[in-house]
Amino acid sequence: MTIDQKFMRLCSVTDVSNDCPMRCETDHAVYAVFQLDNAYYATEDACSHGPGSLSEGYIEGYEVECPFHRGRFDIRNGCPTASPCTIPIKTWEVHLVDGDICIDPNEPVQGTT
Repeated sequence: MTIDQKFMRLCSVTDVSNDCPMRCETDHAVYAVFQLDNAYYATEDACSHGPGSLSEGYIEGYEVECPFHRGRFDIRNGCPTASPCTIPIKTWEVHLVDGDICIDPNEPVQGTT
C-alpha cells in the first residue's frame, strides 16, 4: 500500500514500542500513537477531562492513565474506563504504509468497540 492523499503519516513504526508511546504533532491536531502487542493505535493526545497528555501517561494492558488526574481510557476505542473521565477520546484506524503509521484524519472512530 502507498500513501494516498486521504492518509496522513504520523510516525514510523520504529518510533513506537510497547513501553514508549509517541506524541505526533501535525497541522491538524496532536495525536498519541501506541503499540499494544503487535497492533498500533492512534488517539487524540489530550485527555477529555483536563490538560493531560496521554502519550505521557501510564499504560497498563489496553488502558492509558492520564498523568494529570489518573483517569483512564481504553486505547483501542477511546472509551473512558476510570473516573473522573466520562467523555470518550477520539481514535483513528491505523494504516501501515511502507513502515509508517498513517491515519485518515477526517475519519475518527470515537468511543466504538
